[in-house]
Amino acid sequence: MYDFVVIGGGIVGLSTARALLERYPGAGVVVLEKEAGWARHQTGHNSGVIHSGVYYKPGSMKARFTGEGGERLVEFCREQGISHEICGKVIVATEPDEMPRLRNLYERGTQNGLEVEKIGPEELDELEPHAAGIAALKVPSTGIVDFVGVTEAFARIVAKEGGELRTGAEVTNISKTEDAVEVRTSVGESFRTRALVNCAGLHSDRVAALGGVEAGVKIVPFRGEYYDLAPGSRHLVRNLIYPVPDPSFPFLGVHFTRKVGGGVEAGPNAVLGLAREGYKKTDLRVRDLAEVLAYPAFWRLAAENWKTGAGETFRSLSKKAFVRGLKRLVPEVEDEDLVPTEAGVRAQALARDGSLVDDFFVVEGRRSVHVLNAPSPAATACIPIGEAIADRASQHALDGSSRSGL
Repeated sequence: MYDFVVIGGGIVGLSTARALLERYPGAGVVVLEKEAGWARHQTGHNSGVIHSGVYYKPGSMKARFTGEGGERLVEFCREQGISHEICGKVIVATEPDEMPRLRNLYERGTQNGLEVEKIGPEELDELEPHAAGIAALKVPSTGIVDFVGVTEAFARIVAKEGGELRTGAEVTNISKTEDAVEVRTSVGESFRTRALVNCAGLHSDRVAALGGVEAGVKIVPFRGEYYDLAPGSRHLVRNLIYPVPDPSFPFLGVHFTRKVGGGVEAGPNAVLGLAREGYKKTDLRVRDLAEVLAYPAFWRLAAENWKTGAGETFRSLSKKAFVRGLKRLVPEVEDEDLVPTEAGVRAQALARDGSLVDDFFVVEGRRSVHVLNAPSPAATACIPIGEAIADRASQHALDGSSRSGL
C-alpha cells in the first residue's frame, strides 16, 4: 500500500511528489509516467520563461503563485546548479488603441506587488534597439530557465528521498475500495494507494474520468508554433520582447524570447491541435479530434472567437503572415531570418459554457486530487503549486484512519 500515487512526470507532478516527501519523510510515494522520460510534453515544449505575474488577475491562483514561485524557482536553480537568468522583458505597445490595455497591465502588475516601469520610445531603444513601439512596460523580474533541468532535479530528489519513479507506465484503469484507490498500468502493474494525485496534463480529464470523477471541463489541445532566429539575426533581440495581449484570449500573442541555452525563439501562435500530442501540423488522432468536435462548448467558443481563430490559423499556414505579426515588434525581421523549430501543445481546459478556464483549476474526488488546468505560468509556479496540491492530497490520505509514513 502506497500513501500517494502521482500520475504524470511533468514539472507539476514531480514538484508535488517532492513536496509530499518533504512533508512526510518516509512516505510511500510513486510517480507514474507513460513516456520513457520526464518532461516530455508541456514542460519540455515551452519557451522557458520565468514569468513575473504581470498579466494575472489580482487574487487569482496564478497571481498568488507566480510571484512567490519565480523567487523560489530561482533559489532552487541556484542550489541545484540549473541554468537560469533574470534578464527582464519589455511589453510593447505599437498602436494607440493598445495604450489603455498597457495602462491596465501596469496597474495589474503593481497590484500584484511587482516592480513595473513605464517607459517611452527612448528608453525602449536603450533596452531593445531593434524593437518598435510608442510605449512599453519594463518588467525586470522576468527571466529564462531550463525547465527540463528543473524537472529532472525534482526527480532526483524524489528518488533520493525514497520515492519510486516509473516511466513507460501508462494508467489504464482506476478503481476504488473503502480505504484505497487501485491504479493499473499498461505494463500490468497495480498500485494501491491512500490518495491519488492526477497531474496528467494533456490527458488529465481522461484520468479523472477513469477514476469516476466529473471534471466539469474538457481538455482542448492548442498547438503553439515557433521559429528560431537564424544565428545572423539574433542580435535583433537582446532579451524578451512581448506584445500587449488581448484580454479576451488567454494567449499572449507572438513574441521574442532569448533561450537559456542560446538563441532566440519567435512565437507562438495558437491553433486547435488535431491531436493531444500533435506537435506537427499533420498530426491527427481521430479520437482526440472527435472528442473536441462532439463537445458543444467548443462550438460556442468557436462562434465567439472565430475571427481570432481564423487569424491564428492563417498565421499557421502562412509564414509571411507569421512574420508580419513579428514585424510589429521588430520591423527588421524578415522571412529568411526565421527557421522552423519544435511546436508545443497547451492542455487548455474548456468549460461547458464555452469559456476557456483562465486560472489553475483543481477538482477533488474521493481519495483523489485532479489538476485539470495548469498551463503557463504553472512551470514558473511549480514549487508552490506542488505544495498546494500536496496539502489537498494529504487530507485525502489522512481521512478515516491512521496512516503509516505520514
